[in-house]
Amino acid sequence: MKSVFITGGTSGIGAEIAKVYLQDGYRVAVCGRDKEKFDKYLGERENLEFIQLDIKNREQTIKAISDFSVGHSLDIVYANAGRSVGPKKIIPDFSNYHDVIDINLTGVLNTIEPAFNIMRKQGYGHIVAVSSVAGFIGLPGSSAYSASKAGVIKMCETFAIDWKKFNIDVSCVCPGFIKTPLTDKNDHSMPFIMPAEEAAIRIKKAMDKKKVFYAFPKRMFLITRLLEIMPRFLYRKILSIKIFNYSKEK
Repeated sequence: MKSVFITGGTSGIGAEIAKVYLQDGYRVAVCGRDKEKFDKYLGERENLEFIQLDIKNREQTIKAISDFSVGHSLDIVYANAGRSVGPKKIIPDFSNYHDVIDINLTGVLNTIEPAFNIMRKQGYGHIVAVSSVAGFIGLPGSSAYSASKAGVIKMCETFAIDWKKFNIDVSCVCPGFIKTPLTDKNDHSMPFIMPAEEAAIRIKKAMDKKKVFYAFPKRMFLITRLLEIMPRFLYRKILSIKIFNYSKEK
């Protein structure tokens, strides 16, 4: 039986990804900090294991993924855990921003490290990191979030090149707005928002094809890609017209 390990899998995209892999006959582990979320969005299911884990803790993450792989193959690992910055503000909450970086970027690296070491020994595997289209541009009021997601994109780009020789595929998934408990807290418009169930199906189909990079929905990807490649003075001018609304604290 093939196996998949998913961080941040107790709700949202991660939980829906877990469901589609369970339906496909995989042995699945999801980790998160909140057992109540797991019980609410997934609950006890055959071939599903819950691991209580804070992916900011490198040693805990290494142990959790290593223990899950004992006696089994480790076919796929999803570095999916992440968080947003909350209400967008001109004056940053730096403590909050440090936590965003620790979860969204360092947490991904903490997940990738044991996955690589295990997959290198077994001679194959697939590592998937969930980033965001927000990683293409510096969004107003979201510097830590955009920076963390950009870091994930570039990290995956490098690993995909470096680790092909080990028969390890590395993919980066960049969703737009997905309806989850996380985005339910957003206080700004979310164009082309997609249900998490549909997002999970799309992601699995793309990962079954071992796509190195997958961004969706297409319209959201094209908009952010256009903003990414336009002259930066023009980008700053456009964004200053408050296309994205956020709290204007002095």
